[in-house]
Amino acid sequence: MSAPISALVVRVPAAEALVHDLRQRHDPSAADGVPAHVTLLVPFLAPADATAADTAALRALFALQPAFDVLFARVGRFPATAWLAPEPAAPFIALTTALVARWPQCRPYGGTFEQVVPHLTAADGCAAAAEAVEHELRRRLAITGPVRGRCREAEWMDNRSGRFECRAVFALGTAGTEPA
Repeated sequence: MSAPISALVVRVPAAEALVHDLRQRHDPSAADGVPAHVTLLVPFLAPADATAADTAALRALFALQPAFDVLFARVGRFPATAWLAPEPAAPFIALTTALVARWPQCRPYGGTFEQVVPHLTAADGCAAAAEAVEHELRRRLAITGPVRGRCREAEWMDNRSGRFECRAVFALGTAGTEPA
């Protein structure tokens, strides 16, 4: 196994019914224990390097972003990836921007891409599979209508055990809600 990594994500349980079977067949991260989600930052800190101060800073950062509603009504594609587009995308971009400002050594996707495009992956790694999944997602959305959800928390996951598991969960929008 390569060196363990961690990731910051927003789970999207409302999308599981739509994408679970597709992800199991076509998204390697699903087999590694990652649920339907929108990635905020990967790779994040190496699990062995993370400190209690990092956990506290994450808690404070996420507390500043209010919980928000999200809609997945549109299918997108990268060459070898089929995905659902979150609307609005702005809260996800704002969170990623804030995370990178705090931890500049952690670049989204290792700095591979210049622009952050929030997405919920349904297929990854094979262009032919991504094309087929893109068409299947469009078909499913035409039948079920868009997926609607509420983003209330972010999750810090890592794969120290060989599979991705939750390290910590952070509530969104809790800043200023503690009693005086």
